[in-house]
Amino acid sequence: MSALPLPDELARAFFLERFDDYLSLEQGASARTREAYGRDLARLTAFAVTKGVRAPSALDPRMLRDFVYHLKDLGLAGASIRRNVSAIRTYFRFLVGEGLATADPSDRLEMPRRWRELPDVLTVDEVEKILAAPSLDDALCFRDRAMLELAYGAGLRVSEWITLQVKDVLLDEGLVRVFGKGGKERLVPIGRSAIGALAVYLRELRPRLERGEGKGFLFLNARGQALSRMGAWKILRKHVETAGITKHVSPHTLRHSFATHLLEGGADLRAVQDMLGHADISTTQVYTHVNRDFLRSVHKQYHPRG
Repeated sequence: MSALPLPDELARAFFLERFDDYLSLEQGASARTREAYGRDLARLTAFAVTKGVRAPSALDPRMLRDFVYHLKDLGLAGASIRRNVSAIRTYFRFLVGEGLATADPSDRLEMPRRWRELPDVLTVDEVEKILAAPSLDDALCFRDRAMLELAYGAGLRVSEWITLQVKDVLLDEGLVRVFGKGGKERLVPIGRSAIGALAVYLRELRPRLERGEGKGFLFLNARGQALSRMGAWKILRKHVETAGITKHVSPHTLRHSFATHLLEGGADLRAVQDMLGHADISTTQVYTHVNRDFLRSVHKQYHPRG
């Protein structure tokens, strides 16, 4: 079995040769699969040793989850991480079946799907280019500026920004009242840029767009009706192209960038959870993995032993 180099005593302690025999004789695995699983399990063994674990029976579900995140930090592709998870599950089936472990901590180990679902996160510079893209030559410039500033400045879902009512914008208090999933209400702070853009839009443009069909909605289209989801997508796409951004940018990209930039700036995770309207903090915690590269660069730059 070809694997990462490990001391013989560790390979024996983790039963890696016996596992290879199991793959070959009982599972009928190909040489290629055996080699790949050998590398995966050697990597797991090396990781376990750094945590003070020197036998597979001492591995627990939390440590296995940490190992999967460790693989992400190493830069492994999603397919490679999924193969590692498969190797771990097969390994523990072997251990339990051979009486070498009494429990299977990999039973609920999953590949975190959010890693595959998260869109690209924009840099602060890229966001600023998009926010600056609406031109005064465009009749709807003030609306587009206000919409983009609010979407990024408050981290809104597209469904939230197109259903905001004028009465939900509390400019004097620097807040917007948002009704998220399940109609759950939250108050989200907005900064000076968003407040200024909204004030100009409400004073200069929205009264001219309103023709009795706005029904109190904040953002209206050229016909004076509430902006649709598709309309919002088209407006964003237009300004992304104008800004020369080549990444795939959706309304949710602005929301993810909002959260990532807050955490990079030192914001408290629970505060970000409240602003995003996440019911479960585990949903917000995905951003602590998105920006690990940033945290590593900060550590390297500022820590005396970095």
